[in-house]
Amino acid sequence: MANKKRLYLTVFNKISTLIREGEFPVGSRLPTERELAERFEVSRPTIREAIIALEAKEEVTVKPSSGVYVLGNNLINDDFSHEISAFELLEARVLLEGEAAALAARMIQPDEVKELEKALRKIELEDVKDTSPSGADRQFHTIIAQATHNRVIGKQISFLWDLQENLGHINKAHNAVCIEEDRRKRIDDHAAIYQAIANGDAGKARIAMREHFSDLLEAMHAASEQEAVEAAKKKVSRMRERFKIA
Repeated sequence: MANKKRLYLTVFNKISTLIREGEFPVGSRLPTERELAERFEVSRPTIREAIIALEAKEEVTVKPSSGVYVLGNNLINDDFSHEISAFELLEARVLLEGEAAALAARMIQPDEVKELEKALRKIELEDVKDTSPSGADRQFHTIIAQATHNRVIGKQISFLWDLQENLGHINKAHNAVCIEEDRRKRIDDHAAIYQAIANGDAGKARIAMREHFSDLLEAMHAASEQEAVEAAKKKVSRMRERFKIA
């Protein structure tokens, strides 16, 4: 029994260390029980006990039917998740992904160009069918990040995507942007980014990526303004109801 107890604590400490070191960044989902069991060469029940301990320490949160998500590491505390805004996240993506596109234009390999084109076609297909954005957009940007052949840049961009997808208030703002954003312009933006990178033009790649985010920012402002208008209308409506003369 003592050995079993020490085993789950050992796994707990290893995962906690990986969180602090940034391998599992805040907002990201941990690998599955099976994957963790194989990685640490322990049983799945041992992994479950380690996860329970991590949850008790508020290092992770368990979402039913979704997975286990990281709450914080040594660089980012829980308050960060609640305080950042969708605009701040988008600004960070502009700065990081604009330069990533420029670097990818110089470093990308022929097989990566093909994969980037496939991702672009997926984006075009979902827009033609008028469906909600799926994983194609993230795949497109991830291929660019990987094409920089700089693992630090790749991890940071992945980290920002995890924040966008897993923090409720930011995910809500992003979904609102998807509604406001012009689909034809969205396709054109991604096509321009692809073409510049495929041509090896770092300057144009940087500009194309920044213009894409500029369009996203405009859509986010529009969605934010619409939300404010609706909130104001509801407030006025409640006041009318409260102070009307029978």
